[in-house]
Parts: sequence; structure tokens; C-alpha cells
Amino acid sequence: MMTDPRLLSVATALPPHCFNQEATLAAARSMFAHRMRDFDRLAPVFANAGIQTRHAVRPLEWYLEPHGWPERAAIFTDCALDLLEAAAGKALERAGLRPADIDAIVCITTTGIATPSLEARLLDRMGFRPDTVRLPIFGLGCAGGVLGLARAGMMARAMPGSTVLFLVVELCSLAHRSQEATPTNLVATALFADGAAAAVLRAGDGSGPRLRASGEHTWPDTRGIMGWRVESDGFGVIFSQDIPKLVRDRLPPVLDAFLTKQGMTRADLAGVICHTGGTKVLQALAEVLAPAADGMDDAWAVLRDCGNMSAASVMFVLERRLSRGATGPQLMVALGPGFSAALTLLEL
Repeated sequence: MMTDPRLLSVATALPPHCFNQEATLAAARSMFAHRMRDFDRLAPVFANAGIQTRHAVRPLEWYLEPHGWPERAAIFTDCALDLLEAAAGKALERAGLRPADIDAIVCITTTGIATPSLEARLLDRMGFRPDTVRLPIFGLGCAGGVLGLARAGMMARAMPGSTVLFLVVELCSLAHRSQEATPTNLVATALFADGAAAAVLRAGDGSGPRLRASGEHTWPDTRGIMGWRVESDGFGVIFSQDIPKLVRDRLPPVLDAFLTKQGMTRADLAGVICHTGGTKVLQALAEVLAPAADGMDDAWAVLRDCGNMSAASVMFVLERRLSRGATGPQLMVALGPGFSAALTLLEL
């Protein structure tokens, strides 16, 4: 009989440059106002985004100029490794482990490409064993925090007694394109930020939050809801304004079917751990997840302090929930390209 994996630790890391939302709006105005007839009409998205501060891997001035693929890729690799090393080191310390104690690594990202992959580059850098099993995953987008943790849990179940390190890093700011004066790019500028997280898991006897179950659902004919366009100078964001409506209309039956398999209803949840997709997405999730509401304030707090860090965001919310002593069954929820819902049930 397979044993549910348990979380031994969770940790996060942020890059050094911090911008408040007023500075971000001022930068956006200098880039787009002279090329966007509707800029003043759209500008309130910055005030309404629920964000006060965010962190990025480059100073604000860097984003005012165009940058090509080679420069973006080099910055992604260097800065992603720095953040992953910081998050992984903190998670290992909290678990009382050394890099040599890790048997497998699952690494998630959607905002940059590196070959050899990021976790391969960390092996020598941090002292992981040469026989460490590696699973790099690209393309899950904002759902990657929930689905990546689920994949790490599956690996831990399949390797009883082994210790699995889950890593996630998203440098959304590197996808910013100063020359794209479009409403979608303006919304992305108002929302997205950079961050990384790590967690240590092990299946077997022990204490710690337990991964009870995970699930996902990809809706047909929704491929254009969210994703990247590959442009000559980098990734161009695809981000539909229909996401909140899709959450309200289509997530409830998927959510209820997942909980029914666990012998539960929404009323049985002690709390929720939601990806910080933005104010409209969080409002829609709050409606769908009711009466479960404990934990929504943690999602709002992470959105306020860090912005939308794509896949990494939900791990920041999880860390905050753990630090505040949350207990009982908690549902992790995120939405990502596909268009897909990601669900993981934790017992804290």
C-alpha cells in the first residue's frame, strides 16, 4: 500500500529589486501612453490590481528598453538559479537536510528555457548527488505550483522512503515587452512579478502536512485563454479577460467531482490555498469555493505584497498558511494554460 507523502518544509525566495505600484504605473505611462490612445482609460488596472509591491530580477529602468532572446535567456538562467538556490537552501535547512540527502528533484518553470535544465545546473552548484533523479517540467504556467507539487508527490509515492525536492521559479518580468502597446500587455505589466519556492517531501512514516490527493481538468476548446506567443524578441503574453467568467461557470462541477472522490464537499474544507491570479480571479474563486473561505486573506496578502508570480505564487500562500498555523483539509487551487484547473488536497 502506498503511503501519502508529507511536506517536511516549504520556503520561498524573492529577487532584490522591489517596485511599488505607483512606480510601475509611471514606468508603463512612459512606455505606452504616447502609443496607446486608450491608456488613460485602461490605467486604473494598476490601482485595481490589489498589488502594492512586487519584486523583479532587474531594476525598473531595464524594463523601459527592448531586449532580445539571447539577453533575456542569459538573465533568466543566472537569476533563476540564484533564486532556486536560495529557496532550496532554506527549505533544506528547515527540514534539517543536506543536498546529498535528496533523491529526486522536480523543477517547474514556464518563463524561460535552459538546456541543461535548471535543476541539472544546481547539482554541482549545491552539492546534490550525481545519481539524483531529475524531472524538469515546462509549460504549466500559473497552474505549475499546484500541479508541480502534485507531480513531486507522485514521485515520492513511487519511491517510498526517498526524499524529493520540489522547485518552482518564474521570472515573469523577463517576458515584458516595452514595444508592445496593447491592452493585454498593459494588464500583464500591472500584474506579473518574479519569485521562487521550494518544498521537501517524503512518503513514509513521519509528521508534517500530508498530500492526500490531486487532480486536474483541461476544458476543450480553451487553448487561446492563456499562454505564450513566441516572438522574435521573447515571449508575448496571451491572457484572456474571460478567465473570471470561466471560473464561475465551469470550475464548480470540476471542483465538486474532485471532492466527491475524496468523500467531501466544499463545506468539509477547513481552508483554501489559492493562486494569486489577480483581483477578479480571486473574487471568482472566493464565490466558487464558498463556504470555504479561510485562507483567502492569505492569497490577498501575497497578491498585495508580491503580485502574480505565476506558478510560484501558490507556494507563497502555502508558506503563509503554514506559518499562521492553519490546520485541517486545505484545497490548493490554480488555473493555467490548457486551459486547465489544478487541484491538490492537503491535510495540515
